Amino acid sequence: MPKNFQGNFLLLMGTIALLSCNEKKKGMNSAQDIQPPVAEKIPKELTIHGDKRIDNYYWLNDPENPKVIDYLKAENAYLDTIMAPEKKLRSKLFEEMKARIKETDQSVPYLKNGYYYYSRYEAGKEYPIFCRKKGSLEAAEQVILNVNELAAGHAYCHVAGINVSPDAKLLAYAIDTVSRRRYTIKVKNLETNELLPDNIPDATPASAWAADNKTLFYTKKDTVTLRSCKVLRHQLGDSNDKEIYNETDETYDVSVRKTKSGQYIVIESESTLSSESRIVDANKPTEAFRIFQPRTKDMLYSIEHRDDKFYIVTNWDALNFRLMQTPLAQTSRQNWKELIPNRSDVLLQGMEIFKDFMVLAERKDGLTRLRVIDEKKHQEKFIPFSETTYTVSIGTNREMDSKELRYNYTSLITPSSVYDYNMETGNSELKRQEEVLGGYDPKDYATERLFATASDGTKIPISIVYKKTFEKNGKNPLLLYGYGSYGYSMDVEFDSDLVSLLDRGFAYAIAHIRGGQEMGRQWYEDGKLFKKKNTFTDFIACAEYLVQQHYTDTSHLYAMGGSAGGLLMGAVVNMKPNLFHGVIAQVPFVDVVTTMLDESIPLTTGEFDEWGNPKNKDSYDYMKSYSPYDNVQRVNYPNMLVTTGLHDSQVQYYEPAKWVAKLREMKTDHNLLLLHTNMEAGHGGASGRYKALEEVALEYSFLLKLEGK
Repeated sequence: MPKNFQGNFLLLMGTIALLSCNEKKKGMNSAQDIQPPVAEKIPKELTIHGDKRIDNYYWLNDPENPKVIDYLKAENAYLDTIMAPEKKLRSKLFEEMKARIKETDQSVPYLKNGYYYYSRYEAGKEYPIFCRKKGSLEAAEQVILNVNELAAGHAYCHVAGINVSPDAKLLAYAIDTVSRRRYTIKVKNLETNELLPDNIPDATPASAWAADNKTLFYTKKDTVTLRSCKVLRHQLGDSNDKEIYNETDETYDVSVRKTKSGQYIVIESESTLSSESRIVDANKPTEAFRIFQPRTKDMLYSIEHRDDKFYIVTNWDALNFRLMQTPLAQTSRQNWKELIPNRSDVLLQGMEIFKDFMVLAERKDGLTRLRVIDEKKHQEKFIPFSETTYTVSIGTNREMDSKELRYNYTSLITPSSVYDYNMETGNSELKRQEEVLGGYDPKDYATERLFATASDGTKIPISIVYKKTFEKNGKNPLLLYGYGSYGYSMDVEFDSDLVSLLDRGFAYAIAHIRGGQEMGRQWYEDGKLFKKKNTFTDFIACAEYLVQQHYTDTSHLYAMGGSAGGLLMGAVVNMKPNLFHGVIAQVPFVDVVTTMLDESIPLTTGEFDEWGNPKNKDSYDYMKSYSPYDNVQRVNYPNMLVTTGLHDSQVQYYEPAKWVAKLREMKTDHNLLLLHTNMEAGHGGASGRYKALEEVALEYSFLLKLEGK
């Protein structure tokens, strides 16, 4: 390693050792007591469209370089030293958050093909145990997969794609022990509990069984870009899998699934703005798939099957989507018949089909709702909810011939709840509500729905929660969360961890900014491509509104966002560096231009419709004007905690690492700037229900440190 970096690293290690010995004795807890790591500057010239950029920290892009790993470790060591006075607080936060979790717990069973399936946790165990009972909930339990056993010896473990064969004798599942989202699909014999020799690497989690119980369709990933690009057919016991479909358009990803009816296997190709489906009869898995409706520019659609019809949710000539149907043998769109038209004030988000009923998931005025249609009686109704801000969604409904709709409900104060709704009588039965231990009482907390005015006059919804003892006098801390990309709506949900902040005097708010779909599809259209800056100015408007209304002031105002929400954090601190006292940027996407110019990086090609393609000069100029890394200034920045994962497959670790290095070089303040790299995890952070709490405890202790609590 270069002398200047090596000297700095050794000095840091020596200072840490000294502080460890003398921390209690001397009470040293200021960031000014220790110098942070200084990344070496190695200029790299990046030129396109006649524009030259100099990236001094491009060298951090190489995870195989020991110097890079040393730098990340030095940043971790620096964080540990700065946060050492909060060690007891972090431990206390971790323990109280853990104490709210019901350690021995179980999900609500669902019925499929004569078995009741559920998952459960055991006290002290990090991972779920998947189980089933045959015919009755009183029957003997069969453990079909214990993830705790699979995780033994691994620092990270994630299991997904749990998929039982139609005859209920085989289990396909996908496992990732690196956190790179490259899964290996395995198959287990549920009668003998033996693992079959079938081993499918570099896959996505989802798979689809054909009706013969021996044919499995799955999706393969490109090992470099991690794009899901191929669908293959696997015969049990045969290692020579047959490629069924290769998606050559790099802006599309593919997936495979089975319809709820079990009648069809569906291959779905989807880009940001267009999609295409292929189908084959599940009873004829060796036949060729046929295109349902050829892809068309700016047209999205998804399909389901029942009896002699396919049902389609599509935005074809329908900004907020509409519902259509078509005969089995005539699937091209000229044969589609409209059932539910496009509505300017209602976004159609999805459907659930039953034998005699249909349920539509909709969004109106920023709130989710469920519309239940009795197709025999030609009647419809909405399930009623009383809270001012909440989230409802369709749950797990695997049986077609059922009168019960399972749905999920939550709010900022109501723990996650599972209900069964009788679609004939209109009665809802609570099946399970997340049990929050430690004396939590929702009556002690209050929620509101507010509206800030954006710079162009648009009203931006804000959801907020606080303890009822919270005073709106401008003197209390408030954490504002935002995302605003990909049309993902940041719906409210209960988080028992958050109680640790609320009980310490914080308010927590979510800014429902443009770029999501909270207020309909246009809300998304107005927050992407050449309108992306609306996302940032909306968030700023929400923050300023909360200050104006005396929920907090700038000395107690904090912001947090992750991934594309981390981009949001980087953009707003460049635009309004004095608005926030502290910012947490989780796995932030901050080097927008360089990343979008590198098509070998995972996700890049599929996101041109979201951000633009910087190979086009107009897109390049616009992206460069807001890219956080390219717009770091010589100004005072707020206190900042930046997090990443070494194995992150979605936002590569070097984006936040480079950003922190450049911020250290440029910023003119003495505020905290901390980088935490999880050396064993990726985009989602640590696996396991307890390990993840350690990262939350770090973030909360950072906020509380800034508040002097």
